[in-house]
Formats: sequence, C-alpha cells, structure tokens
Amino acid sequence: MGGATGLVAAAATSASAAPTTAMGVQRGIPETRQRTALHQEVFFAASQARIYAALLSSTAFSRFTGMPAQIDPHVGGAISMFGGLIVGCNIELIPGKRIVQAWRAVEDFPSGVYSVVKMEFAPKGSGTILMLDHTGFPEGHYDHLYEGWPPRYWDPLKKYLASTQSGTLR
Repeated sequence: MGGATGLVAAAATSASAAPTTAMGVQRGIPETRQRTALHQEVFFAASQARIYAALLSSTAFSRFTGMPAQIDPHVGGAISMFGGLIVGCNIELIPGKRIVQAWRAVEDFPSGVYSVVKMEFAPKGSGTILMLDHTGFPEGHYDHLYEGWPPRYWDPLKKYLASTQSGTLR
C-alpha cells in the first residue's frame, strides 16, 4: 500500500464488498461505485488569498501535507504533489478566486486518465468557503477520494494557516 495510504483514505467497507486495486484502494460500495464526481464545501478561518497562495506554493503545500510538492503556479504549469502520487497541470487560475487543475492519481488511475479538480473560494464572515468539485475520475474511486480530501488537504491546511502569520506563508 505504501504511497497510496499517504494520499487517500480507503473506503470504509470490507474487502468482500468491493474489489480493490493493486494498491489496496477499495473500488467503492455498490451505491457509489458508478459516481465519477464529488462536491465538498469547507470553511477556513483565513482569507481567499492565503488559501489560494498555500495551495499553489510548493513550499507551503509540502509543509502542510508533510510530503514533497512541486507546483508551477501558472496556467499550464506542472504540478506534482504528495511525492509524485498526484501529477497534472494548472488549467485555470484566478488569484484568490479559483484553481482548476488536471489531476491524476498516478498509482491508482489507469494510464493517461486525468480528472478535473476545481476549487472556488468565496468570502464568508471573517473567513472563506472553499467549494471543491472533483469530476471525471474513474468509476470506483468516489469513496476513497471523497474520504481522502479532509485528512489529506482540508485538516492539515487549516492547521497550517492557523500556525502561519496572517498574510505570510512560509
């Protein structure tokens, strides 16, 4: 399992309920197996600009995930996150408002298959709502992707933003 468990959480089903990949990632429970898109909304006690900057900074991303990242923060720029387990490129970038990436789980998606990750940021009170739409991933991946975003992105990003000075990402 190695790298896979460092990136996504396995679905909370028994092995007999769903076939697994070579990495041991569950292929989804029957109710969700055919889903190829997910949506999540998360509140951050930080500005849109700080969240956007952290998600597109190799240094910040590496610090909050604890894994190597190389992110070219320009449209068309290559991304490699979680030590190369996720690769792709930036499709659309609107500072402080939207990040759209072609996103591939190298060890889990079939060769050449990419999904689209869209993160939009909206102000809410003294913080920001991040709206994630992750679409176009292969069938059978919904559960582990849906369950993987909070512990791999949202929770460590919240901790990182709380521990850094306002306006300064180290």
